[in-house]
Amino acid sequence: MKNFKQTLLAVVLTSCCGVSAIALAQTAPDVPPRPQHPMGEPGKNPEQMKERFAKHQAELHDTLKITAAQEPAWKAFIQSVTPKAMPPREDFKELDKLTTPQRMEKMLERMKEHQTQMQDRLAATKTFYATLTPEQQKIFDESHRRLQHKMQSHIARQMHKRGDAPGMMNKP
Repeated sequence: MKNFKQTLLAVVLTSCCGVSAIALAQTAPDVPPRPQHPMGEPGKNPEQMKERFAKHQAELHDTLKITAAQEPAWKAFIQSVTPKAMPPREDFKELDKLTTPQRMEKMLERMKEHQTQMQDRLAATKTFYATLTPEQQKIFDESHRRLQHKMQSHIARQMHKRGDAPGMMNKP
């Protein structure tokens, strides 16, 4: 009787494992991949982005120990570097209708817009930086270096998730 129970238990467990394996082996229906923006999901949660930016600003303000005399320059700096609303995403279907040179022209237009924004930020940063003491400049430099490193790491992780990391073939 003991052998019968053990054999029955082994058969039941084996059957359950087999049924589970079959259920897990079934694949979900093919869903076409959603086109992804090269930088992840811009503006996915604009409120959260604003909160993080405001928190970073407050921390930097406190860390730099901005004086009353520096406050107007600080406010002008923050106003000029605060990210503007993200432009609407390109319609991938419309982009697919363009020829390669036309798509490249669109990319170049966007790059020129980004360059103009970066030049504006650079000018504002130089103006603000000139108001800082040498000690504050060191703190500002280190803060910017850390922030830049975080952003680069985030972009690299996003690219790796999508398979766009350097040295990897882009998925069609």
